[in-house]
Amino acid sequence: MKRSFDKDNNPIYLRVYKQIRDDIIAGSYPFNTKLPSKRVLAEEKGISTVTVEHAYSLLCEEGYVESRERSGFFVIFRKSDGFALPEEHTTKHTPNLPAHEYPSFPLSVLSKTIRRVLTEHGELLLEKSPNFGCVELRDAIRRYLARNRSIHVEADRIIIGSGSEYLYGLIVELLGRSRRYAIESPSYKKIEQVYKATEIAYELLPLTDCGIDSVALSETEADTLHTTPYRSYPSGVTATASKLHEYIGWAEEDGRYIIEDDFESEFSVSSKPTETLFSLSQKDNVIYLNSFSKTVSPSLRIAYMVLPKHLVSRFDAKLGFYSCTVPTFMQYVLAELINNGDFERHINRVRRKIRKTV
Repeated sequence: MKRSFDKDNNPIYLRVYKQIRDDIIAGSYPFNTKLPSKRVLAEEKGISTVTVEHAYSLLCEEGYVESRERSGFFVIFRKSDGFALPEEHTTKHTPNLPAHEYPSFPLSVLSKTIRRVLTEHGELLLEKSPNFGCVELRDAIRRYLARNRSIHVEADRIIIGSGSEYLYGLIVELLGRSRRYAIESPSYKKIEQVYKATEIAYELLPLTDCGIDSVALSETEADTLHTTPYRSYPSGVTATASKLHEYIGWAEEDGRYIIEDDFESEFSVSSKPTETLFSLSQKDNVIYLNSFSKTVSPSLRIAYMVLPKHLVSRFDAKLGFYSCTVPTFMQYVLAELINNGDFERHINRVRRKIRKTV
């Protein structure tokens, strides 16, 4: 396939990866098609075989292709036809699986940042936070998401709250209690507890070893899907590339939404950030959530969600009166950690350490 790689500011291997990934999704490389050899592609495009190898490795990591011994690289991505794929196997419930432990955020860095924020902002820290959250933190998160998650949004689409569970409740109020929700089974127990406490209808969709069971998803009566694509807890299941696009395809029907809980994804061992449903979807119907409980500290109780653009005005009208539940002081501290690079340096240190153990 004669096709040049688009020029952008990314390293060449990422451009190669993105172009081939897009070709696979578009069907130019159908399921079970063999990709050009590393040597052939390198010669055709005038790049090194090492660059091609790195790009192919990323495609393997994300479930678009697989390497077959002495045969080359073959496409394993395929869009669902609404029925379970033969490689799917239902996972067993493992409620006692321990949470993944990561090295703590350096206390010395945190305390230094706290002192700096107190000195530089003074009495401003005693003021009430805007209801959506401080502009400084929302803008810092906006730039972080653009750099690391391919999520490009305005700051006014970012809502700050004290923990994901609090934001789950806001989403129910935003979308309406008449909706029916679907959640993974097994899943983080507080997800079900929140929906049960709000007395809304929900159903459990069994997980397979590559994501939510295709038959269960196609037959659900729900119109809102709550999923944790990266390392769902407690099963540890990570949704494959095919499954991510299956979720997006399911949500193509008008009136459907996806709630994407991206918990822990920063610590993926992949050499590039994992793909998000929010960045892959073109329909403006994915609500993205994440928190800083693992990346900084659970004591901060700071989480955030990114709303679809068309829901911002509805959120403001229905729920804009809610005061932000995170103290102004801690919002400024977190914004400083992100802006000065300490937050990402910590994540990169942890990822390098994890890579050495796998």
